[in-house]
Amino acid sequence: MVPVPKSNRAELAQAVRNPLAFIAERWTPENRTVRRAALTALVMSCVIVVTGGAVRLTGSGLGCPTWPKCTADSLTATSEMGVHGAIEFGNRMLTYVLCAAVGWAIIAARSQKPVRRTLTRLGWTQFWVVMGNAVLGGIVVLVGLNPYTVAAHFLLSTALITVATLMWVRTGEGEGDAAPRPLAGKAVRQLVWCLVVASGLLVAVGTVVTGSGPHAGDSSDVPRMDIGALGLDWEGVSKLHAVLAWIVVSLTFALWFVLKAVDAPRGPLTRTRELFLILLAQGVIGYVQYFTELPEVLVGAHMLGSCLVWIAVVRVLLALHERPRMEPGIPAQADPELSPV
Repeated sequence: MVPVPKSNRAELAQAVRNPLAFIAERWTPENRTVRRAALTALVMSCVIVVTGGAVRLTGSGLGCPTWPKCTADSLTATSEMGVHGAIEFGNRMLTYVLCAAVGWAIIAARSQKPVRRTLTRLGWTQFWVVMGNAVLGGIVVLVGLNPYTVAAHFLLSTALITVATLMWVRTGEGEGDAAPRPLAGKAVRQLVWCLVVASGLLVAVGTVVTGSGPHAGDSSDVPRMDIGALGLDWEGVSKLHAVLAWIVVSLTFALWFVLKAVDAPRGPLTRTRELFLILLAQGVIGYVQYFTELPEVLVGAHMLGSCLVWIAVVRVLLALHERPRMEPGIPAQADPELSPV
């Protein structure tokens, strides 16, 4: 057991003014601790997307009819509100769990030595995105589950997953913030950016499929997205979503083929193969749910798959660079044992 150092009045005052600096002076976590904290934040970012989908799929979107309170007279759900109130309020409470996970990641990154300011900034970026999305979630309730605000709520969650993935990957790249070196040529990097753009469009069109589909999130008559002005109906936008999915799959296969042809390092190849397998599983779920009239369980699984696909796409992009380790008094150089995460 390590004795806890006693603190005088000046140190306690410093802790009040800057608690992160106070903790950092007394604790130096191992890199695996920082990595686990970043992974916890990423996992919680996905969990809250899935539970948010469960709120919608169970018709509990207005289980708490107002915000920030659950009702005009109660901060929490009451027994009279039934299961829908409990589900909606439970999802709201998970926001605090997500905040705790992000806070843990910030504290661990801030306390690491040497200090990696990039990790700390990524942690704080997650925090502010969570706060913004919490407010947007309240607006979703106040406007009666307007499908456009619901879509924006999901897209902001995707932005949170992007930052959380970036922080998690960066915790496995060594000890410094040195500039990365590319592991692939310009043509390969351009192909990957095409993959990223196509995947982003796939996710965005997926929100339109959901916003115009039958799962409105509440048992009452909630308006759906009006896509008739674009000359599309729900089946038409679903087919567009499927076409984009095949484009992403094709780009992923082409990328894997090119990486094999140029004898690329193991990291990019591994990440590309993982993305391809996730896309295949997501495609199976997507087609089955389409032809079985969107059962709630499969729709929820498809939402989880969307998170995993995007994480895999971001990891492919990041795997194209390698960040060298920094040793005191030694110029920066790539670690031959370091494989991109």
